[in-house]
Amino acid sequence: MTYESLEQAVAALRRHNQTMYAYHHAMSALMHDASTAAPKNTAAGRGKAMEILSGVTYGLVADPANGDLLAYLEAHADALDDVTRRQVEVFRKGYDQLGRIPAEEYVAYNVLINDAQDVWEKAKNASDFEMFAPYLEKIVDFNRKFAGYYDPEKLPYDALLNEYEEGLTMQTLDGFFAELRATIVPLLAKIQAAEQVDDSFLHKSFPVEEQKKLTEYLMEVQGLDRGHCGIAESEHPYTLSFNTRDTRITTHYYENHVTFAMYSTIHEGGHAIYDMGGDEVYDYTNLQGGVSMGIHESQSRFYENLIGRSRAYIHAIYPKFKELFPVQMEGVDAEMLYRAVNKVEPSLIRTEADELTYALHIMVRYEIEKRLIDGTLAVRDVPAEWNRLYKEYLGIDVPDDKHGCLQDSHWSGGAVGYFPSYAIGSAYGAQMLSRMKEDLGDFYADVEKGDLSKVTTWLHEKIHRFASFKKPGQLFEDVCGKFDARYFTDYLTAKFTELYHL
Repeated sequence: MTYESLEQAVAALRRHNQTMYAYHHAMSALMHDASTAAPKNTAAGRGKAMEILSGVTYGLVADPANGDLLAYLEAHADALDDVTRRQVEVFRKGYDQLGRIPAEEYVAYNVLINDAQDVWEKAKNASDFEMFAPYLEKIVDFNRKFAGYYDPEKLPYDALLNEYEEGLTMQTLDGFFAELRATIVPLLAKIQAAEQVDDSFLHKSFPVEEQKKLTEYLMEVQGLDRGHCGIAESEHPYTLSFNTRDTRITTHYYENHVTFAMYSTIHEGGHAIYDMGGDEVYDYTNLQGGVSMGIHESQSRFYENLIGRSRAYIHAIYPKFKELFPVQMEGVDAEMLYRAVNKVEPSLIRTEADELTYALHIMVRYEIEKRLIDGTLAVRDVPAEWNRLYKEYLGIDVPDDKHGCLQDSHWSGGAVGYFPSYAIGSAYGAQMLSRMKEDLGDFYADVEKGDLSKVTTWLHEKIHRFASFKKPGQLFEDVCGKFDARYFTDYLTAKFTELYHL
C-alpha cells in the first residue's frame, strides 16, 4: 500500500493497534472465564474459539501490508513523536517475529495452550503428571521452534528468556543465582540453628468467608480501585489487565493456610497497580501494560514482601486481622504475627515460600527449563529431576506431583522462560527500595498507619506511568543506576539477621 501522508500512515497504525487490542481483549476474557467461572468440561468450545481468533490475529499482524506501513513510518521516523516512534519499534519486532512463524503453527499452539491449561488443572488435582506430560512435550517442542523464529542468533533458551526480560541470558542468570546461593545457603544454615519462629496459629481453621473480608480490606489498604479492579478465585492466582481502567486479579483460599490468599492478593495487587498506573496515552496501543516480566515482578514482589511482610505493614493490618479472627488470634500480638509471616523454613510450594528461600524455588525451575529446551532432560523425567533438585537445594522430599512439578500453571500456559523474572524482579525491588528510602526518608512510618500512598506515588512516578514506553533496562537504570544484586543480598542478610537475632 502507498501512503500519501504521514498522518495517513499514523492513522493506519492507530487503527491496527486498536483492532489488536479488541481481539486480545476478547481472547483474554475467554482465558479469564476458563479459569474462574466456566464449567469444568467446556474446553473444547473455547478451543474452537481460540483457533479462530488466533488465526485472525495472526493474519492481522503478519499481513504483508504491515511491512509497507512500517517501512513508510521508519523512513519518516524523525518526524514522529517519541510515543509513536516507540510504537513502531515494538510493532516491527512483533511483525518480524510472527512473520517467521508459520500460520498453522501459531494457531495450533494457541489451541494447545487452551487444552493444556484445562488438562493441567485436572492433572494437578489428581497429582498425575502422566496426564499432563503429552501436552508439556508439545509445549516444549513448540518453544524450541519458536526460539529459533524469535532470534536464530541466540541460544534457544536465551531467546525465550529475552521474551520475558529483554537482554536476560543464561550467562547472566548463572552468575546472579550463584551470588544469591552464596548468601542464602549459609544464612539459612544459621537460621536453622537458631530458635525457631512459631507460626502454628496461622494454620488453624480460618473460615473462607472471613478470609474474603480480609482480602477486600487488603485491597483497600493497597489502594486498589475496586471500581476498576475485580477479584475472583482460580486454581493459581494471576493478574489480567485489559487496560488502565479494567484489571482482574485472582486468589485462592485454603482454610488452614490464611496467609496464602493474603499474600497472593497483595502480590497480584502489585501487578494490577503497575498496569493501572500506566499513562492513559498508551491505552489501546502496543505500549499498554508493563514493559517486562522482570519489572512486573519487581512491583508485585515489592508490595508482597518489601511492604507486605514489613513490620510496619503487619502492625497496620493487625487490628483488622484480630477483628476478623478473634479466636484464632487469641494471645497473638502484632510482633508475633510479623515474625510468623516471615518465618524461614524450606517448603514445597513456591507461592508459599518465605522471602529468603524463594529464590531457591526459582533456581529449580530455571535448571529444569534450561535442560528441557536444550534437550538434555526429557519431559517424562521432569518429576524425578524436580524431586532431586528440591532435595539438593531445599533439603526436602516431594511427596507427590501436585506438591511438586504440577504446582505452577506457567508451563501449561506456554510461559517457558518466565520463572527467572521472579528472582530478578525481587532483586530489582530491593534496589528500588534503597532509592526510595533516599528520596522519601522514613516512609515506613506512613505504612505503619496503613497509608501506602507515598510508596505508590513514588513507584507511579518512577515506573508505572511509563507502561512499555521505555525499554526495561533503560527504565530500571533511570531510577536505580546499574543493576547490582548486592542490594538484594544485603537486604536479606540484614532483615533475617535481625529477625532471628543471629
